[in-house]
Amino acid sequence: MELRLDSRANQEAIAQASALLKERRIVVVFGDRLALVSFVLVDAIASSLVGAATTEDEGFELVLRTQPDLLICSSDLESGYGINLIRRVKAELPTCQLMIVLVRETQTVVQEAMEAFADGVIFKSSLGTGRGDLINALRTLADGGVYFPEQIRRIAASTPQPDLPPLVEELTPRELEVTAGVARGLKNNAIATLLGLSVETVKSHVGNAMDKLGARDRTQMAVTALLYGLIDPLQ
Repeated sequence: MELRLDSRANQEAIAQASALLKERRIVVVFGDRLALVSFVLVDAIASSLVGAATTEDEGFELVLRTQPDLLICSSDLESGYGINLIRRVKAELPTCQLMIVLVRETQTVVQEAMEAFADGVIFKSSLGTGRGDLINALRTLADGGVYFPEQIRRIAASTPQPDLPPLVEELTPRELEVTAGVARGLKNNAIATLLGLSVETVKSHVGNAMDKLGARDRTQMAVTALLYGLIDPLQ
């Protein structure tokens, strides 16, 4: 596949990324050194970059030292595992948003990434295809949402989860609709418009659903609902 770096679409994507990442603090951890160098040299990334690494332990130490608000990492690293890095950062720095780029497109890897509660999950193969997963993920995370494209949601919901504990209480149909909107990366005002509700009502449904799912945030809420098979991944 030829990448037209001077194409209008590519230039627009760079401009969008620059706007979305302005004033953010980013750490990038990729196992592929060529991909890492190429990624961090993009002006939109470089201006907000506070550190880059190629291993799990280096990445974790870098996150603790620099306190970024966004970590972008690949699943495969020179040593360690990107999904383990997501888990460790989630536990130590819960305010940091976490986006992972999956190198292998297997059900197991997708499941692991979701269970680690990454805020954004995309496939490496989607980069440069024109689907816009990277820009959409950056935009959604910047708005405080979660980003799981349709293919990711479908895979996550397709595997039975026999070890999941029973829910404290069943979600109402409206709470399920709101949860599905959260899983699609929609903000409360967008969900309110879609369902014909007030923003305050949506906030109430989000809070109730989080309590019933035992979720600490919108990411855990969306992932748990997908893993329980409570919402249609295509909805």
